[in-house]
Amino acid sequence: MSVFIIAEAGVNHNGSLDLAKQLVDKAIEAGVDCIKFQTFIAKNLASKNAKKAEYQNNGTNDKTQLDMLTRLELSFNEFKELKAYCDKNEITFLSTGFDAESLSFLDDLGMPVWKIPSGEITNYPYLVQIAKFNKPTILSTGMATIKEINDAVQVLKEYLDNKLTILHCTTEYPTPMEEVNLLAIHDLENKFQTEIGYSDHTMGIEVPIAAVALGATVIEKHFTLDRKMEGPDHKASLEPDELKEMVIGIRNIEKALGSGVKSPTASEKNNKEIARKSVVAKSDIKKGEILTGDNITVKRPGFGISPMKWRDIIGTKAVKDFKEDELIEI
Repeated sequence: MSVFIIAEAGVNHNGSLDLAKQLVDKAIEAGVDCIKFQTFIAKNLASKNAKKAEYQNNGTNDKTQLDMLTRLELSFNEFKELKAYCDKNEITFLSTGFDAESLSFLDDLGMPVWKIPSGEITNYPYLVQIAKFNKPTILSTGMATIKEINDAVQVLKEYLDNKLTILHCTTEYPTPMEEVNLLAIHDLENKFQTEIGYSDHTMGIEVPIAAVALGATVIEKHFTLDRKMEGPDHKASLEPDELKEMVIGIRNIEKALGSGVKSPTASEKNNKEIARKSVVAKSDIKKGEILTGDNITVKRPGFGISPMKWRDIIGTKAVKDFKEDELIEI
């Protein structure tokens, strides 16, 4: 099964349905499996007193988080139109809901997969509501301890008997390389015995590609039409050409991973006799002459007696006359 690649458009539409559709078009061109947005009612998501994160301050001029979210909000009707646009263009539509009303709306919209963001991993009512939908669910784990992840998993499993995938994630935009900790993919896999993916917030494309090499089955990556646009997530997002390069890299790594069983490949078999060596006459040898290290040696090509038979050959008599470089027979 191939890696499921999520192009995280998030709120990079800046509250514009037209920009959201342009993001869909670019995601399709990049070859991802799905595009994901964020669905919320701003006043249900953040209080009037909620401050903005530092990365949000760097990307927006809004005074509060509520002001910012209100500006970035798309209506339910706009999401219906966006879902229809994705269906028409044959790309999977996903959206992360951030409040109970939005989750119910997305359920009515018929989303095939649910994505729980890192910030909601300790939100018990939210987890229960999603688990009761009983569809394949993806859980991001940024900022979380193993205990918090385990607690969330246990809540989900009370109601969810469908597939659960856990994403390793570092919630910082952009994520410093020294805080990526990709090997945590193995830790999560060992502890939870489920499929593990990776939600990436680094700059560039090498880290998500490396995550696939470590076994990630889902990759989520923010992308934008232009990193210079105003908004909280643009600066830590890929532009369309970079997203396409990431997809190409991931698909190549998938091919390169192979079966995991060490054996000669079809193309290697064609090169085997050219690259390996055989036992040959070092000089002219007469029939009956004793074969020694003085009159035989090892040279290419490799379709004669293998040099691994060297000890079996030394001390035997030549079965016929051999010219220099002729393959030895016994």
